[in-house]
Amino acid sequence: MKKLLIGVDEAGRGPLAGPVSVGVVAVEKDFDIKAAFPGVGDSKALSEKKREELFAIAEALQQRGDISYVVVFASAEEIDRDGIVPAIRASVYKGVEQLAPEALGVHVLLDGLLNAPPAYSQQTIIKGDATEPVISLASILAKVSRDRVMVSLAKMHPEYGFEKHKGYGTKAHIEAIQKFGLSPMHRRSYCRSL
Repeated sequence: MKKLLIGVDEAGRGPLAGPVSVGVVAVEKDFDIKAAFPGVGDSKALSEKKREELFAIAEALQQRGDISYVVVFASAEEIDRDGIVPAIRASVYKGVEQLAPEALGVHVLLDGLLNAPPAYSQQTIIKGDATEPVISLASILAKVSRDRVMVSLAKMHPEYGFEKHKGYGTKAHIEAIQKFGLSPMHRRSYCRSL
């Protein structure tokens, strides 16, 4: 039986607008991520160009069947309704169960404070996105996917500049909210004090 290693990380926990994304990537235990993804590392430490290059490799390897991945989003509305932690947890569970419906033979590595469904063998690693290549890759998939969503939302709501700050609470973004009010993409629970 194949033994699977799954990496999980999220992007977009802190922004005032847009979804949070959870990247989940599954590889066979003996798959060499560093060889397949040269320069893989913490998504926050990589340039946008490098993240896009690694994302393109992931797409090609998924098409070949060498890896599998999914990015699950929780919307601003879900975050406001359920809270950020439950919204992320639901996305993690959904992604892990989608890639590995059976827990047997699967080990899940998660960044920070994340947890997989209880049935799975798992380990949560603080700063795992910087130390575990499978978590780094999940982090890159989550960040690139979320950034692309924010760029597309910027076309629908150009007045906020989402393509620049990706929904984070920059001075320009806060000034835009004060001028134009909140869009449907804003997390109302995050914007109460603005």
